Amino acid sequence: MHAKRIYAAWFGIHFFLITAVCLAGVFSLAAEGATILPSSIDTYARKAEITIAWLLGKQASSSNRVKQVIATYLHAAGIQAGYTFFAPNVPSHHRLSLEFFYEDGHVEYESPHVRSKAAALRLDSLLDKLPEERYEPIREVILKMLALSVWREHPDVKRVRATFETVQLPSITEFEHGKAETHEPMFSFDFSLRGQEQQ
Repeated sequence: MHAKRIYAAWFGIHFFLITAVCLAGVFSLAAEGATILPSSIDTYARKAEITIAWLLGKQASSSNRVKQVIATYLHAAGIQAGYTFFAPNVPSHHRLSLEFFYEDGHVEYESPHVRSKAAALRLDSLLDKLPEERYEPIREVILKMLALSVWREHPDVKRVRATFETVQLPSITEFEHGKAETHEPMFSFDFSLRGQEQQ
């Protein structure tokens, strides 16, 4: 009987943590406006996300024992990422454009090339992560690698500029009235592919 109570308590805690992690993910998406839900609920979704983060101990200091126990259990059980742990990432709207500057002064525009749909999904996922602050130290290296992969097809290029942009899609009403998507540059790097690198 005692073992059954322990098992029931463990199952209840486990189910609560799964539910909390999944709801945190849903509320986070709603707060960012990444769902079809009306924008009027964004503020409530953000408050709900913060509340759930508090319940999961994410607001506590890193030395907090409760936070450490919860985080360890979530990672050991494989539920720290909610549904997105099992599902493919649906990327945000970002674009990487490459400008190739030739010796004669003309410029060509390209995007990184992929060979399969799976590679395209991986590239979209990578571009989706680049704006995050934790990736700031390696952004330049990643963009340089992507630029070099396309540069192999343009050996006479003098310089490449890699520009990372956010793509703002029009609403349905704006689209019906002919408004096109707009691009807002976030950061860019210039690479001299024949020697010294510039920024």
